[in-house]
Amino acid sequence: MEIAIVAHDGKKDEMNFFLTKNLEVFKQDHIRLIATGTTGKIAENLGLNVHRFLSGPLGGDAQIAARVAEGITKMVLFFRDPLNAHPHEPDIMMLMRQCDVHNVPLASNPATAELLIMGLKH
Repeated sequence: MEIAIVAHDGKKDEMNFFLTKNLEVFKQDHIRLIATGTTGKIAENLGLNVHRFLSGPLGGDAQIAARVAEGITKMVLFFRDPLNAHPHEPDIMMLMRQCDVHNVPLASNPATAELLIMGLKH
C-alpha cells in the first residue's frame, strides 16, 4: 500500500512526531512511503524507506496528485498549515480534489491521520 506524506514547513515538527510515534506501522513490508522533498527527509532521518519527489512548491504536490489519479497512492497524510499563504495553493487543492475524486483517504491534520493509521493496525 502506497502512502504519501506531505507537511508544510509549519507542520514539519508535527509530521516528525507522528512518524516517530507510528514507526512500526510505516516500517511494515507492505507499506511504501512517498513524500514531497523536504517531508521525505524527515522520514529518511527516522530510518524509513521513502521515495522523495520534488518539494511541494516545485511540483511535488502535483506529482503525488498524479499518482492518486493513477490509482497508485492509496492514502495521503498532508499536514497542512491553514494559517499561512502558500504560492502553490492550486497544486494543494488539486491534490485534495484528486483524493476526493478517487475516494482516497486524506488526512490534513494529525488527529485524522491517527484514525487512518489505527485502521492499518487492525
